[in-house]
Amino acid sequence: MTYCVAMRLRAGLLFASDTRTNAGVDHIAQFRKMTLFHIPHQREIVMLNAGNLATTQSVVSLLQQRLLHEVPNMLNVSSLYDAAVLVGQTLREVVARDSDAGHGPSQGVDFGANFLLGGQIMGEGPRLFHIYPQGNFIEATEDTPYFQIGESKYGKPIIDRVIRYDSTELPEAAKCTLVSFDSTIRSNLSVGLPIDMVLLRANRFEEPMKAHRVTAESAYFQQLRKGWSEGLRKVFESLPDEPWFET
Repeated sequence: MTYCVAMRLRAGLLFASDTRTNAGVDHIAQFRKMTLFHIPHQREIVMLNAGNLATTQSVVSLLQQRLLHEVPNMLNVSSLYDAAVLVGQTLREVVARDSDAGHGPSQGVDFGANFLLGGQIMGEGPRLFHIYPQGNFIEATEDTPYFQIGESKYGKPIIDRVIRYDSTELPEAAKCTLVSFDSTIRSNLSVGLPIDMVLLRANRFEEPMKAHRVTAESAYFQQLRKGWSEGLRKVFESLPDEPWFET
């Protein structure tokens, strides 16, 4: 399993993904689930993936392989919408190739995968898309400024309570996202450190564009998870007891 989060706020975009994959408790591995497509001062595109590892690796490999040989590709499409269309088409191509269509029984294997794709191309504003296993997709809006894929349920409540499109700044969004990951990691063994994170300020096209990796040795992450746990306990202890039980 995995856990990925992407946000489109007025201040900019945030992307975060864990690095754990597993096929049972005795087969746990580490794979990067974030891919960057970048032309300095012209485009910043980030893609996160969750689902069948063979499918996601094939999609990423094909998109990278075709950068120099095919049009359109991720470095020359004119909009993020066109980039989402390209990812969806590539996903359908891989699933059709690897599924049981013409290749014998699939034996119950789920070849599906989800992708979060976002960023900014010069000439349009920041955009964010969730691409489904069928290859179709939806776009983030001001009312729904974030997407999650993978093991999302444990980290969703904190994001719902904190994140607001207009008022949340990127440092606050990053803090909220790391707390969301900590909550998920505590409750599900299929999600784990390290975490890769990218923050993109709107309309800035800053250099360099690269992911920051949060590891188990990160002093800030350890401080954050300790403070969050202690704060939750203090708030819980301060809440009144249900009066009917005593009476």
